[in-house]
Amino acid sequence: MRFLELRIPPPAVGLIIAGGMWIVAPLYGVLQLPDLVRLTAASTLGAIGIAVAIGGVRAFHRARTTVSPLKPQSSTALVSTGVYSFTRNPMYLGMVLALCAWAVYLSSMAALLGPVLFVLYITRFQIVPEERVLEQLFGAPFAAYRKRVRRWL
Repeated sequence: MRFLELRIPPPAVGLIIAGGMWIVAPLYGVLQLPDLVRLTAASTLGAIGIAVAIGGVRAFHRARTTVSPLKPQSSTALVSTGVYSFTRNPMYLGMVLALCAWAVYLSSMAALLGPVLFVLYITRFQIVPEERVLEQLFGAPFAAYRKRVRRWL
């Protein structure tokens, strides 16, 4: 399955999973949540997700390194400050939070499988290959960072 490594842009994976969530949501029962609760929770999760992801992108831009998830070998700096001091993958974490917001909006337990599938796919086919490249590029500093900061949270 290595042929899938670093092939599909993570936002595309997120959109595909979001579409699947929309399809399965009504098939397996909808949770009855008051609209105010549902919309407030979904908006809050979505806003936090967007903020975390933007924090990651901004940190990469400040460090003048690539944000391209398909070419980690183009990285020119190891970013470990700001949002990267509490998660090694804020852009992906932001996408997970956005998918959680979408599941809450859909009011579906079945839709909650979407964020889980995203984490599993992105970990295996995006993060693990990225980490192999970063270990080669940055060696001991990346190894120390990896020990200090968790992959997700």
